[in-house]
Amino acid sequence: MAQFDMRSIRNAAGAPSPAADQTSEPRQLSAPAEAAASERLAAPYSPIVLAGSVRIIEFALVGFVGLAIYAAYVIPTEGFEWHYLGAIAGMAVLSLLAFQIADIYQVQAFRGHEKQYFRLASAWSVVFLVVIGISFFAKAGDQFSRVWLGSFYVIGLLTLLLFRKGLFLMVRRWTREGRLARRTAIVGGGPLGEALACALAAQRDSDIRVVGLFDDRGDDRAPQSVAGLRKLGSVNDLVEFARRTRVDLVIFSLPISAEGRILQMLKKLWVLPVDIRLSAHSNKLHFRPRSYSYLGNVPVLDVLDQPITDWDVVMKWLFDKTVGTLALIALSPVMALVAIAIKLDSRGPVLFKQKRYGFNNELIEVYKFRSMYTDKSDATASKLVTKGDPRVTRVGRFIRKTSLDELPQLFNVVFVGNLSLVGPRPHAVNAKAEEQRYDEAVDGYFARHRVKPGITGWAQINGWRGETDTHEKIQRRVEHDLYYIENWSVLFDLYILGRTPFALLKAENAY
Repeated sequence: MAQFDMRSIRNAAGAPSPAADQTSEPRQLSAPAEAAASERLAAPYSPIVLAGSVRIIEFALVGFVGLAIYAAYVIPTEGFEWHYLGAIAGMAVLSLLAFQIADIYQVQAFRGHEKQYFRLASAWSVVFLVVIGISFFAKAGDQFSRVWLGSFYVIGLLTLLLFRKGLFLMVRRWTREGRLARRTAIVGGGPLGEALACALAAQRDSDIRVVGLFDDRGDDRAPQSVAGLRKLGSVNDLVEFARRTRVDLVIFSLPISAEGRILQMLKKLWVLPVDIRLSAHSNKLHFRPRSYSYLGNVPVLDVLDQPITDWDVVMKWLFDKTVGTLALIALSPVMALVAIAIKLDSRGPVLFKQKRYGFNNELIEVYKFRSMYTDKSDATASKLVTKGDPRVTRVGRFIRKTSLDELPQLFNVVFVGNLSLVGPRPHAVNAKAEEQRYDEAVDGYFARHRVKPGITGWAQINGWRGETDTHEKIQRRVEHDLYYIENWSVLFDLYILGRTPFALLKAENAY
């Protein structure tokens, strides 16, 4: 079996990709690709987060119904009894387990098939049978009100069914809006591409929405349409296409034996924040079933996964908002003093906005304290700041040395949301190393944009901050950024934040 990992992809063919393939300059797309990329899309919802949220809501509903009936009927007649609370909590947990076993925590189930309601009612009934059986063998049946138990069963079932009906209406609307769809691009046409497209289209209730076909072969070898799908361009066009519109999944319809071709294409695509799969639908070489993952019933081999998805996105968002808000409050006196010092030192605004590359190469504006004279500011960073740079003010030298000029980026984290507390540092659009732009100096440079950039990062606490005047410095920074992306966790973010103040004490390269 062909093995694909990050190292083999980056070193494919032993040579860097042409600069034109990885350049930050917009690439001209074909008319069909332009039309598809310009389509307005609703914000996507993660099916995994949706399923988890439904679990939490149903757990709360079961607990609420049990407590409401207990408060309305049992307490006025029998007084407060702790064992009711324990029973309600236990039944809520059992309900989650029973619904999970009944397999009704899938988006397909949320879409309202009648089986969903039957399975829910059956699982709910089993929960009560288990509870009644336990109370019988424990000789605790006389400790619980039969009216409470019967009402709990009936009202609880009606509440859950009503919630599922409302969920069905919402999921149907979200499906119609494309919020729950995985926008998918197929790489490779011909018979294999046609077979894959037909297999995906034949699936009922699939969340796969194929947006187009991409093929590196010329028009004389690759048809313009396969199974009703338009050919939108080459793999290089796919990179630009995925930067202009949302693409969640890329599937190669090439045979596993075409390892060299696949590696060449992967080397161009791994910079994108997408899942990449290799179709095993038509391969004659078969592996054990557990070697595959499945898109419905279509077997695929996992090649690359999008970093920080589903609940990880929620955790990182909560981390950024919570810790970022606390940091903004704690550091507001320092920021006020810096602002006063800047205003007293030189004319001009206190804050400075600069365009930088954000998630998936999107241009964003980040806030900084102004550290240069207004008439000498360089918004595009076309010239690196060097030691003793005459463009930098007296206060500017101090705040750049101590990184206090970066503090306003907390506004980006807390209010705008285009920065994280921790992540690869966002670079200015024209930043250069040895007169070469970063994307030209480092092969695969844009892979660091697969996640949201941050105020501080793994590279910065390891000494790779400040001036990047050589290829080695930017290369090392990118290597650290990629390590962070591949090993992200909340604990890793906490570790980096904890190390950041100590890293700021070493400011040899910060001018």
